[in-house]
Amino acid sequence: MANGHELVCLANLYPPPSDSHELDSFMYQTVGFDIVPYYADCTGKPLYRRLISGTSHNQRLEYEQTENDETEDLYELLKLVKEHHPDVEAVSVGAILSSYQRTRVEDVCSRLGLTALAYLWQRDQEQLMGEMCASEMEARLIKVAAIGLNDRHLGLTLQEMYPVLVDLNRKYGVHVCGEGGEFETLVFDAPFFTKGRLRIVHQETVRHTNDEVWYLKLKVEVVEKQCGGRCNVVQPPLLHEPFKQIREQLKHGSRGASKAVAQLVGSWHQNSSYSGTIFRLSNITSTLPTAEQQMAHIMSQLEEYLDNHNLDPTNVIFSSLLVSDMSKFGLLNSIYQSTFTHPLPPARVCVETNLPENCFAQLSVEIIQNTHFKKGLHVQGRSYWAPSNIGPYSQSITDTCTYMAHISGQIPLIPRDMSVCKDVLTQAVLALQHFEHVKEAVGSKTVLFMCCFVTDASLVDVVGNTYRLYTKASRDLDHVQQLVTAVVSALPRGVDVEWTGVSVNEAVGDYEHAEIAFDTEMEYSADKHYRIYCDGRGLPAALPSSYELVPVRGVFDVTGGQRRCAVVQMP
Repeated sequence: MANGHELVCLANLYPPPSDSHELDSFMYQTVGFDIVPYYADCTGKPLYRRLISGTSHNQRLEYEQTENDETEDLYELLKLVKEHHPDVEAVSVGAILSSYQRTRVEDVCSRLGLTALAYLWQRDQEQLMGEMCASEMEARLIKVAAIGLNDRHLGLTLQEMYPVLVDLNRKYGVHVCGEGGEFETLVFDAPFFTKGRLRIVHQETVRHTNDEVWYLKLKVEVVEKQCGGRCNVVQPPLLHEPFKQIREQLKHGSRGASKAVAQLVGSWHQNSSYSGTIFRLSNITSTLPTAEQQMAHIMSQLEEYLDNHNLDPTNVIFSSLLVSDMSKFGLLNSIYQSTFTHPLPPARVCVETNLPENCFAQLSVEIIQNTHFKKGLHVQGRSYWAPSNIGPYSQSITDTCTYMAHISGQIPLIPRDMSVCKDVLTQAVLALQHFEHVKEAVGSKTVLFMCCFVTDASLVDVVGNTYRLYTKASRDLDHVQQLVTAVVSALPRGVDVEWTGVSVNEAVGDYEHAEIAFDTEMEYSADKHYRIYCDGRGLPAALPSSYELVPVRGVFDVTGGQRRCAVVQMP
C-alpha cells in the first residue's frame, strides 16, 4: 500500500480437519487458520479460501509444476481469485529469507500472469522488526519453537517481544523475524483494518511436542475501531550504506574522453573449449539474412553442441549476448528464451555494440558438466533489495565445484517499482549496489573480475571513482585493479551503466584472480579461457585458442586511461 498498490482481496489456504491445528507443511502457516475468516470483517475485503490437499512432494529449492504438491493448491486458490477479480495484477508475499517459499510463489505467479510483491525480501531482520514494532500493527506470537522461547511468550505482542528476540539473536542466533521457524504470529490489528480489529475472547495453550514447541488455540471477536486506513510504513532509502556515502563523495565532471566508434578491424571465429568441469562455446554467430533467422540459427548451434556432449540447456550457467540493434532485442530475446524454459536460467549480460556488418547477434556461453554443482538466485518478485529479473536469466549462477559465481549485468532500476533511475551519477552507484546485494545473497564476497559497460565515455571517470570508493569501503583493496570499463552503443531499458562480474566464496574454495592485460600482448595458456574487450583499432596480433571477443567502442582501465584492448584471463 505504501508503494501505491491497492488491496483487492484476501486469500488463504487452510489444513484438512485434524485434532491438531498444525499441519506439517514446508510452505504454509496453519496455526491460527480458524481466525483468518475474521479478516474479511476487519478489512471489508472479500476472502477466498481453499483446503490444502497436497503435500511437500517436490522439495527441490527451484520449483517446477508437480502433481499433488501443496504448491498447486496455491495455484488453484489464486486462479480462483483471478476468476472473480480479473483486474488483480499482483500478490503480496511475506518472504524475508526463504527462497523455498519465494520460488514457489513466483512460479505460481508466473503461470497466472501475476507479479509477486516481496517488499520484505532480504531486509535486515532487526531493522525490519523495529519498523514493524513502530507501525500501527498489533501482531502476537501464537506459536514458539526455538531455544529461549516457551509458553510464557505466547500471546505477547511483537513490541513486547522485540528486546527478547534481539537478545536471543545475540546469544543463540535466533532469527529476529522468526525466519528459521522460531515463532509464528497472528495479526490482530493493522493500518488497513478499516472495519474493526480482533480481540481475544478465550485462549488455550497447547504443547505440540515434548520439546519446547507450544501454540495457542484462540477464540476471538471483531471489535470496532476508532480509526484506520493510514499506512505509516517506513520505506528504506534507495541507496544503502556505504553506497549512499559513495554517491555523496562522487565528484561531478569527467575527463570527457572521446568515443572510439570505428568498426572493429579484423575477424574472429567461433571456438569451444573444455577445462576441468567447464565447457565454453564462444562467438556463436550466423550469416542468415534476418535477425530472427540468425538468432534461431545461433540457438540451434548451441543446442546441437549440447546434444553432442550429452548436455542440455540446464547445464548452461552464463551467457553473453551481444546485439547490433537493441530495438530488435524483444524479438531476439523471445527466441533465446525458448531454449531456457526450466528453473534457474543462466546468468546473462546483454549489450548493444559494434558487430560485423550484417551480424545481428553473437552469443557466448559457459556450461557446467554436472548440474548437481549448479546453484543460483532467480528472484522474480519486486522488493527493495535489487531488481527482479526482467528476462530469461538468473541474477546469479554459482558453480559450487569452484565456488565461483557469475553475476548478471545489473542495471540501475529502482527495485520497488522497476522504473529507471534518471540521475546518471546515482545510476552508477545504484547498479553497483545491486551487484553487491546479489553477491551477498549468494554468499560470494570476493570479486575476481568486474566489467562496467557505459554508453558514453564521459561516464568512465564516474565509474572508476565509484569502483575505487566501493573497494575502499569494502576494504577489498586487493581487487582495485580488477575492473574493465567498456563503452557500448546501448544497454537494456535505455540505461547508461551496467555492472557485471565474477565473484567467489573464498572461505570454501581455491580461486585465482582474473589476470588483466591492457594493450600489451599476454602470454596465452592453452588450458585457459580469455575474454577480449577490443575497440575499433584492431584485434591483438595473436589470439588464444579459447576466447570470447567483445567488440566495443572504447576500453578503459580503472584509472580512466583509454586502451586499445583488455585481455582478461578468466578465473
